[in-house]
Amino acid sequence: MNVYDFDKTIFPGDCSIGFCFWCMKRHPGLYFTFFPKAVINIIRRKTGKMSEAEMQRKFFGYLTLIDDFDEQIERYWDINEKKISSWYLAQKRPDDLIISASPSCIIEPIAKRLGVNFMATEYDREYGVYLNNMMYAREKAKYIIDHGFPVIDNFYSDSLADTPLALCAEKAHLVKDNASTVVDWPDLDKETMGKVKEKIDTGWNIHLKED
Repeated sequence: MNVYDFDKTIFPGDCSIGFCFWCMKRHPGLYFTFFPKAVINIIRRKTGKMSEAEMQRKFFGYLTLIDDFDEQIERYWDINEKKISSWYLAQKRPDDLIISASPSCIIEPIAKRLGVNFMATEYDREYGVYLNNMMYAREKAKYIIDHGFPVIDNFYSDSLADTPLALCAEKAHLVKDNASTVVDWPDLDKETMGKVKEKIDTGWNIHLKED
């Protein structure tokens, strides 16, 4: 079984953000009812006044404001499905698992189109709350272990925050250049592992510096 992160791994960019702007374009009122609060929450996150999980939960709040969600998410993927990375499509297998911090209501339609399994953050669009922990960093590894999945042959992610899951795989791969380049997962020395742990604890994605 191969396991893949989604955003910036097999799909360029962040689908939650992309779908947000898609919806704002079609429902301009969101620019007034949602967007200003989102900017404030991003600032609060960057200044350490809000956790990553809380900021993401509030950001996902735009999903509670979309009355025609089912129609819009299908139209979004009608346009954006073609952006799925060609390197992934060339090796896609039916037993692939996509595991993502993005909301399951956004990931599920594209996973079904690809014909693969998925796990994502379960978010209640009616009440605007998480139904489980945000599927981020060590939560991905916990999910794999708790559900007794078979051996992971290969794991792919764009972020070193996913190191806990990378350590569960026979081989891990780092995806760079916005879902276009695949390299071996780096060997992490003690100092780097410490930085990775710190970043995971504070909720930020970690990427290697470009040479």
